[in-house]
Amino acid sequence: MSTRTKIVIGGVAVGLLLWPLIGFWLSLLVVVGVPTLAYFTLDPEQRRRLRRTSRREIGR
Repeated sequence: MSTRTKIVIGGVAVGLLLWPLIGFWLSLLVVVGVPTLAYFTLDPEQRRRLRRTSRREIGR
């Protein structure tokens, strides 16, 4: 199993666990917001490298 698949499964699990506790929209905000916030904390060079790596993996 790839690292990306493990991350997606973990995100879904967190969303399902949070859903009954804090409601659907708030749990969706956490599941989408945390990775987005982490992406925006990267400096521009790290973002560029991340995008380049993602594109290279798609073209395998």
